[in-house]
Amino acid sequence: MTTPLIRPARPEDAPTLSDMGWRSFLDTFVEGFGIPYPATDLARFFEESWSAPAFARKLQEPGAAWWVAERDGTLLAFANVGPNGLPHPDAKAGETELRRLYVDKAAQGLGLGTALLKLSLDWMAANTTGALWIGVWSGNLKAQRLYAAHGFEKAGEYQYQVGDWLDDEFILRRG
Repeated sequence: MTTPLIRPARPEDAPTLSDMGWRSFLDTFVEGFGIPYPATDLARFFEESWSAPAFARKLQEPGAAWWVAERDGTLLAFANVGPNGLPHPDAKAGETELRRLYVDKAAQGLGLGTALLKLSLDWMAANTTGALWIGVWSGNLKAQRLYAAHGFEKAGEYQYQVGDWLDDEFILRRG
């Protein structure tokens, strides 16, 4: 088995990002945390945010960056950063946000999440005019501890839409 490779995502990665990302979302939030999203909300959320066409559009977004971790052609993890879109009164144009950081269940414990987080934070710091931002589900204490260890503090709250379902999220800020 070879060592995982971290590289920039490419347009042809969209279908694989969709498959692995959606599986990780379900593993984490539906199976892991037991959030009872209605099936219709999940279906709409998938089409709007997690389908291969949605990823293809997102990979082309100006000012955003994507990385994937893969081994032997299998996607294990990915991260996405870009212009901050979190609804916070102190947020300013030119600031950056960690939007997604997902590690496949089978690849957890390999250090890929930490490696992608460090890469993302370095990119964000080099491509911002101010603060770094992260939105995190209010019930994901493990992720909150990880981000706190990297200097992020709770700056607010908002609701993240999954179909018509609203998740309570925390807004974290560094800088």
